[in-house]
Amino acid sequence: MMTSEKNLQTLRDSAAMRWMVLLFLAFAMFCSYIFMDILSPIKDLMQSTRGWDSTAFGTMQGSETFLNVFVFFLIFAGIILDKMGVRFTALLSGTVMLVGAIINWYAVTESFQGSGLENWFNNNLNYIPVFDELGISPFYRGMPASAKFAAIGFMIFGCGVEMAGITVSRGLIKWFKGRELALAMGSEMALARLGVATCMIFSPVFAKLGGVIDVSRSVAFGVVLLMIALIMFIVYFFMDKKLDAQTGEAEEKDDPFKISDLKKILTSGGFWLVALLCVLYYSAIFPFQKYAVNMLQCNLIFTDVPADSFWATNTVTIIQYCIMLVVAAAAFASNFSKRVSMKYGLLVVAAVALVAFCYMGYMRQSAETVFAVFPLLAVGITPILGNYVDHKGKAATMLVVGSILLIFCHLTFAFVLPQFKDNAIGGVIIAYLTILVLGASFSLVPASLWPSVPKLVDAKIIGSAYALIFWIQNIGLWLFPLLIGKVLDRTNPQLVADLQNGVITPEEAAVSYDYTAPLVMLACLGVAALILGFVLKVVDRKKGLGLEEPNIKE
Repeated sequence: MMTSEKNLQTLRDSAAMRWMVLLFLAFAMFCSYIFMDILSPIKDLMQSTRGWDSTAFGTMQGSETFLNVFVFFLIFAGIILDKMGVRFTALLSGTVMLVGAIINWYAVTESFQGSGLENWFNNNLNYIPVFDELGISPFYRGMPASAKFAAIGFMIFGCGVEMAGITVSRGLIKWFKGRELALAMGSEMALARLGVATCMIFSPVFAKLGGVIDVSRSVAFGVVLLMIALIMFIVYFFMDKKLDAQTGEAEEKDDPFKISDLKKILTSGGFWLVALLCVLYYSAIFPFQKYAVNMLQCNLIFTDVPADSFWATNTVTIIQYCIMLVVAAAAFASNFSKRVSMKYGLLVVAAVALVAFCYMGYMRQSAETVFAVFPLLAVGITPILGNYVDHKGKAATMLVVGSILLIFCHLTFAFVLPQFKDNAIGGVIIAYLTILVLGASFSLVPASLWPSVPKLVDAKIIGSAYALIFWIQNIGLWLFPLLIGKVLDRTNPQLVADLQNGVITPEEAAVSYDYTAPLVMLACLGVAALILGFVLKVVDRKKGLGLEEPNIKE
């Protein structure tokens, strides 16, 4: 009898296999997160070496979501996912990301400078009919040619990365539904977000390697990682195919997509509240990440570390990254330890390693390594939150708490951090604490919001539901990097004038912006999310959506 039961067991029934699938998908997203922000920690270098002011930088960064939003690619991605299945869409998304990344890389290379292609971009794409009239063009007259071409690559990459996002969510539902779904989604996102720290630590290192600045080396690093991401999707393809062979289930593509399915999603009030909460959360975080390093450079005083100092070597970069991995591994593993002594032992190791990581970031005197702490607290608490939602519920309540923390952090950056500009140690401590809390607040989203979607729509249209949410989210991810760049230039007129008149150098201008207005704008997004969070709780109570109920019925 036991042998018979064992023979019936599938890959999905094995906890080890389920979590192995999660690791493959998480690592693929980890690589994509690195590329998404690969230029963020070197915004100042893009201004000094490629002539990208804040408006150009923001326009290029916002272009990532342009095709998703205005050509409705994400909607098509959801239809592809529902019609063709997880495996096909995973491979397609990995390929599209890589193609876009290669274009983005070439745009910032020395080879592009002075080429016929650069000349073409200088003379073209300065006016896009209809889009210019609507004020949504991804290009503008005077935009550096390298930024225009990089924007095209980033648009293509953006199609792939957002398609990958909805595909990974659908894949996790397939492998974890009825089990530890919120824990799985939260863990995947926490591990993937280590890509943010990796990017912040290594992107400037590659850009400055050998004492010669070349920003294309940073982008090339991201391209190589996206090749690895594609390999991860290929491995997942075969594991998922074997699962279907074991279960006898057909992939989702055998259930034909109907336009009427979209109507079912769009007429759900709960769906719209979750979608709007998502766009507000993500718009307050992802665009901020693209400017966070520069914000720290403008609000804290960093002194140059002597070239012959240990803290200026690449060795310290490797050591700090290894310490970061210890923090992440110990904090993450503590959630799964059965023995109390082991659990708290791992937490102590994580805490000590985190302090060491922060100390090294301070000694290196670089804003990039200070912001690299962003995802580390999230890695430890996201599984806790996911596990809580799985067994206790309260997903809507967690979104309210996340909104409050979001508001607090952005207002701290806007009004408290600048007061400590002349206090080297105090300013860095406030920056570290606020960044950690901001990362923790964001961990509430994958742990509580994403696992709630299957409660709002039919299983066969989950792909389309996620695609619609991502599409709405992408409107914010397109708009706010652009808005932040424009607000920075508009609220720093003297700085812009001094730069244009040659009073200050591009290097000096890049670290002299007043970020108060953009940060207040992002805090307002948190206020709107807080209001919607309370509305969602009321709607959930009235309509019985089950958002406050646990995913696993005891």
